[in-house]
Amino acid sequence: MGGVWLVFLAFPVAGVVDSGASRPRVVAGVALFVLFAVVYLHGFQAMGRARSEREVVRGGLAHLGVLVAICVVIHALVGSASVGGGPYLVALAMFVLPMWAAVGLTVVVVGLTLWLTSVSSELADTWYLPGIVILVAVVTAVVRTIERRSILHDELAAELTVSAERDRLARDVHDVVGHTLTAMSLKADVAERLVAADPERARREIAEVAALSRQALAEVRAAVGGIRSARLDDEIASAARVLAAAGITAQLPEDLTVVDPRHRVVLAWVLREAVTNVVRHSGASVCRVALGPSSLTVEDDGRGPSGLREGNGLRGVRERVDAAGGVLRVADAAPGTRLEVTL
Repeated sequence: MGGVWLVFLAFPVAGVVDSGASRPRVVAGVALFVLFAVVYLHGFQAMGRARSEREVVRGGLAHLGVLVAICVVIHALVGSASVGGGPYLVALAMFVLPMWAAVGLTVVVVGLTLWLTSVSSELADTWYLPGIVILVAVVTAVVRTIERRSILHDELAAELTVSAERDRLARDVHDVVGHTLTAMSLKADVAERLVAADPERARREIAEVAALSRQALAEVRAAVGGIRSARLDDEIASAARVLAAAGITAQLPEDLTVVDPRHRVVLAWVLREAVTNVVRHSGASVCRVALGPSSLTVEDDGRGPSGLREGNGLRGVRERVDAAGGVLRVADAAPGTRLEVTL
């Protein structure tokens, strides 16, 4: 993009050739314009390789200094043909200097171009040169602004992706660990009470605790790997076990085919968190679960939702439901709590 405009250096080079200066001066002037083009391109390449904004500015100042020096030498050798380097100074400055400095350099270049075209008879018919410099400044400033906005957009998009992945991981780990640890805690309590009265059943409960711990470890690994999912039939079976271990009568649906397959994963996650909350917070004796084609209702006869603060679990459920285009409602069931999701 920076190099394509070098074709217009043909005009100042032609001016050097037609300047009437001696052959050595003409040869030196053409060679200096070639060197000018090489330094100009190298400035853009160095900008692309820079690792920080400070390196861009430092390298840009160095290249601009060399370009200005070349223009001064060309002017000393062959006169006003050096004015042809002005647009390139402005173009490079717009990409490597702070905007205020680039605008300042543009003003200086426009002023010098106006002065040279007014005092030099050789440039009498090149009144348009200051306009070209201004046009180059405007175009490159717009390109620079778009480029910076694009970089900022990509950075923000990357941050949002990281944030979304962090939220997903937090939801998955919370749902996995919270539900499984609740079940393990309940079964450990049952085993403790049965150690003396029924050692055989206590051993079975301890074996289930060990199995749950292995399952939790596998699910956490799956969540970290981004492949964690939930199955509605598995969550119904898990709800039956957890509610039974907590001494809560479970009224669960038997026919899961009524649920639209598109909604089963989301409703499975909601059911897992809802049952965990019933066991942890409700103090209920009965928990009823109802399923529809695109809905789930979990209702208990416990203490109700008044005065309870929405925690991470319910917040994660709400985020899942919102992402699926659904609605989550938590209400007082008089007595108890009703959680209803409609997708």
